Amino acid sequence: MDRMKLIKAAAEKAQIKKAMGNIAARKAAIKAEMKLHKKLTKSMKKAGHQAPSSLESFSEENMYYTEKETQDYLAGTSYMETYQAMRSQDEY
Repeated sequence: MDRMKLIKAAAEKAQIKKAMGNIAARKAAIKAEMKLHKKLTKSMKKAGHQAPSSLESFSEENMYYTEKETQDYLAGTSYMETYQAMRSQDEY
């Protein structure tokens, strides 16, 4: 029976050692996850002006285009070229 007790003790010791290894691996995974969470939180604070609350469609600043935004848009389209061509035809 001494031999059985020794085998059981060795098996329990191996289980404890395995459990400790799992705990260490789990702690490392949790630590890495927390580090990533902290990094993401920091980046979200930096991008606060792009948060969904700042993109409210019914707020005054988002409801209308500014004059500069309109001019930049029109400058990149054929509308402005056509307008200029028609305007120069009308002047003659």
